[in-house]
Amino acid sequence: MDDESLEEMSRKKDDLQEKANRLKKNRDELHDQSKKMAKERDEINAKVRQIRNQISEHKKKRDEYNERVKHAKEQRNEFSTNHLELKKKIKDLERERTSSSGVNVNELKQYLRKLENEQMTQPMSAQKERKLIDTIKGIHLKIKDADEKLDKDPKLKKAIEEEKLMRQKAEKQHELVEKMAKKAQEEHQGMLEQLKQLDKLVKRTTEIQENIVVTKIEADKVHKEFIDNVNNIHELEKNISSTEKKKEKKKKMADVSAAQKEADDVFDRFKRGEKLSTEDLMILQKAGLL
Repeated sequence: MDDESLEEMSRKKDDLQEKANRLKKNRDELHDQSKKMAKERDEINAKVRQIRNQISEHKKKRDEYNERVKHAKEQRNEFSTNHLELKKKIKDLERERTSSSGVNVNELKQYLRKLENEQMTQPMSAQKERKLIDTIKGIHLKIKDADEKLDKDPKLKKAIEEEKLMRQKAEKQHELVEKMAKKAQEEHQGMLEQLKQLDKLVKRTTEIQENIVVTKIEADKVHKEFIDNVNNIHELEKNISSTEKKKEKKKKMADVSAAQKEADDVFDRFKRGEKLSTEDLMILQKAGLL
């Protein structure tokens, strides 16, 4: 190849080297991006594992509270049933005592409410109102006397005390049910909030992973182009080296040919008997003609 083609190959090699350098930088930047995204993905995955553990803990506690609610409701229902039975027992005892005494307290109380309502709502003369007030007082005394007699009844007194205690137990058990149900709901709500957060994180890791794949594909593409450029550079270097060697060989052959011609000229002069200089003798000696 001539000087111009050798110069062209050198220029092309420089262009390829510049492009290879750009590709290598781009590839390395893509690899760095992949590493950063992988680090973020791993950090999020660690958070995901932590949240999943928290969700499991919320679920475990919620189920425990729900089980306690179930047992507390059963106990409350039992207390409520006993309480209703005791209320019925009290009514039966009161009815039995009322029957034996001839005084129906419930009827007296209903009648009393009726009279009190008439006093407050209906216009009447002063005389009629005084008579109504006396009647009301009399009913109050009868009710009070009947209640005092009932209070002195040992069976009724015991039933009333048992009913009061059972009512308190049922109310306390109901409070426990509400308390456990509230705690179960709090754990359930906490679990739902964690699930929402988990869903966002999982979507983010999926998005990052997709970006990592795309980035790696792009990096591989750039790397392949980089390798192709490097191979082309090596091929050009071989061609340049080969061309330079051929050029050097051609130059040496030209030099040898010129030296041989010069030696032949000196030798012709020698054969003609011309006087040779020391330099001429060295040329003949170098050419192997002496």
